[in-house]
Amino acid sequence: MKSKKTKPQKELKITKIIPTDLQLTGIAGLSVFARYLRKIAFLSIVERLFGSLRKSRKGLPINELFVQILCFFMDGTSRHLTWFDQIKADNSRAYLIETKELASSHAIKRFIGSFEFCRVFLFRNLFQKIFIWRLKQSLSSIIVLGLDTMVLNNDYAKKRHGVQSTYKNVNGFQPLQLTWRRYFADAVFRGGSKHSNHGDTVLKMVEYIVKLIRKEYRKDVPIIIRMDAGFYDDKIFSLCEKLGIGFMTGGKEYNNVLHLAAEATEWQPFEKSENDRKLWMLTEFMCKQKSWKKERRTIVSSLVEEDGQYLFEGMCRDSVMITNIGMSQDIDERLKESGHGEWLKAETILAQYHDRGADELANRALKTFGHEQLPFKQFSSNAVWYNMMLLGHNLFEAFKEDVTDQVIAASVYADTFRRKFIDTAGQIIRHAGRMIMKVPRCDFNRLQFHSLLAKCQNGLPQLC
Repeated sequence: MKSKKTKPQKELKITKIIPTDLQLTGIAGLSVFARYLRKIAFLSIVERLFGSLRKSRKGLPINELFVQILCFFMDGTSRHLTWFDQIKADNSRAYLIETKELASSHAIKRFIGSFEFCRVFLFRNLFQKIFIWRLKQSLSSIIVLGLDTMVLNNDYAKKRHGVQSTYKNVNGFQPLQLTWRRYFADAVFRGGSKHSNHGDTVLKMVEYIVKLIRKEYRKDVPIIIRMDAGFYDDKIFSLCEKLGIGFMTGGKEYNNVLHLAAEATEWQPFEKSENDRKLWMLTEFMCKQKSWKKERRTIVSSLVEEDGQYLFEGMCRDSVMITNIGMSQDIDERLKESGHGEWLKAETILAQYHDRGADELANRALKTFGHEQLPFKQFSSNAVWYNMMLLGHNLFEAFKEDVTDQVIAASVYADTFRRKFIDTAGQIIRHAGRMIMKVPRCDFNRLQFHSLLAKCQNGLPQLC
């Protein structure tokens, strides 16, 4: 008689690992991003600006090198150039990003090294085109720009060209950047010792971007620039007033400013929102420094209560802000006509300036997408790499809004996006004369790959 005892099941153990020639990938989501780059008319602009860098037909086309570098940043697996050699050995990668040949690390180095310094500035043209492109998609009735510098910590490589001591007590680079939301509208790569308002770069950058907005977007749209105290300069203020735009700039606690604040009698309470557990007291007056040609509106605020606790006298955090909004200038009329008349109030101006911290989110997003440590010894090569990283970040932000917003929130940072979307398993096969990629059914349903790929085929806003 057979025993009725349940036979023990065989243990599910992996006893052997063997190689396979199947085309497998762990970053199937990168294929959608690569398709997006090829479908927004981006590569035609790249060819027009940088196509002459290709000296021989034997090498890879310039637009293909751009795609491979941007996909390298989007992948985010490594920040080392030698990773391109690992990518080249992966047969599935070429099918994934739709290219015939992959570049080695030496090819990338030669490509980056071929840039003359004067040609590096052509990247600014690309940033500005992408900015206007996204601006037209947003239909914004008011444009708030953020002007600031960002420190790239390269303290481990002190002998590289341009690596200098920064205000954060680390050695590195300190590019000047103009942001709109999470996009970089313009940027200039600089050495670490260059302070915020070094030279006339700020004046030229502001003047050009304002004229570009007026020409390519709308002539009457109100434009406001938020800046910290590093841009406390009468030349910048006068230029903004000449261009008919507003500015909100962190002030400095000079003696005449503190004296006028001490004499002020009309202090009023200010809370940023109902849920904000901070209470400020603010006052405003007209103030002029010795070298200035005119007085400007000055708002002084003091934090008196935080989390329900009053602060002792002498521990209150005071801040000073200078603005031309509410001084009967052109920007006031533009704000009223666009339905933003509340911006003329001191409370609204202070609240909007406190939101300047949101401008820092673009810096955080960029560092998450790319990396602070730049790989080259030459300053111009690092400038190219930085601009490539900035370009990839802008296109990544556009990709989230245009393609993946229905499955992943556009506000997520690159690390989260890679984990949820890019790092998806896939198998690439040929069937009936077509290239097909298979992904797990759960990921296929969760990320709706079929609809995302269809969206990349038709209906994308074109970059022109």
